[in-house]
Amino acid sequence: MSRLPRTLFLLLFLLLGGCGYQVGSLMHPQVKTVAVAPVVNETVAYNVAAEMRGLLCECFMTDGSLKLVDEKEADCIVYARVLSIAFSEVNWSTVNDDLFVPNEWRVKMTVEFSVIIPGSAKPLISTRSVTGSAEFQTGPDMYIGRRNGIRQAAYDAAKQLVTAVTEGW
Repeated sequence: MSRLPRTLFLLLFLLLGGCGYQVGSLMHPQVKTVAVAPVVNETVAYNVAAEMRGLLCECFMTDGSLKLVDEKEADCIVYARVLSIAFSEVNWSTVNDDLFVPNEWRVKMTVEFSVIIPGSAKPLISTRSVTGSAEFQTGPDMYIGRRNGIRQAAYDAAKQLVTAVTEGW
């Protein structure tokens, strides 16, 4: 007899204890699919637009809140522009006890984006920007180190952009 009141109390506690938490996607309920338009590169860095678009697609697929489709079938389209890429030295090393050279760098990439519903005059998400950053070491080939740093910063920016799109409600 004493088990029934305890069970009822526990059941009531569990039902009233859920303060409106939601499990699953925070995406707008009417938007199910997304497309990524070709990214515009406004920097002098080579091939950043293609890398950024590929990383955006990868991040949308990994997130899973929206299904990635072609622009003709999408409920919304993400338009992005890479505005700037800036490098700064983080750490220096010495060569022959008198020559200081940077061996660790930081790269910051600023990306501006908006989300448009095809056929709608007003954007779903108006123009915003995210800044991705990464630290990298140059290694024996400075060019390869810089390319890897740019890719890491682009990935960081892509993750932030996808989060802003899927959770920006």
